[in-house]
Amino acid sequence: MTRTALLIIDMQEEMAARTRAGRDRANPDAEARIAGLLALFRARGLPIVHVHHHEPGTPVALGQPGGEVMGCARPMPGEKIFHKSTSSAFSGTGLDAWLRREGIGRIVLVGAVAAFCVTSTTRMASDLGFQVVLPGDALVGFDIPAHDGGRIDAATVLRVTLSLLGADFAHLVTTDAVASHL
Repeated sequence: MTRTALLIIDMQEEMAARTRAGRDRANPDAEARIAGLLALFRARGLPIVHVHHHEPGTPVALGQPGGEVMGCARPMPGEKIFHKSTSSAFSGTGLDAWLRREGIGRIVLVGAVAAFCVTSTTRMASDLGFQVVLPGDALVGFDIPAHDGGRIDAATVLRVTLSLLGADFAHLVTTDAVASHL
């Protein structure tokens, strides 16, 4: 049986600040769903990995208010933490080697932001041979500027993102279905 880990990407206060500022956002219940998955993995003694974005000079830099971890995703002692400065959680972090050392072949990936760091991490994980389980309702997604003007709403961005990732890189599920993959 393949060992499974929960991988939580960039659940930092900058995401809550964007939401409070009125930014169009998909999945307003993502924080509660992530907290529920953390509780499930902790109750079952399964590995949990936290990845925090740290880019000096930006709102998500560690030590800045936006870089603080959100309450729904605070690490507990013994849970692995990686820091990244690029979009993918695998780029320059040692995550790949750690997962392999731990015998982990499947990751349940949640967090922020769906169209950016979650997408990069999902694609890289798949390219590296990991099975990715992606509960789409546990992803934070925001609107984006359209390349030809205007904005693309958060729900559409998330729908397209999940469609692309589900087509070739991840197994799409709801949070409620995650337990059946453990």
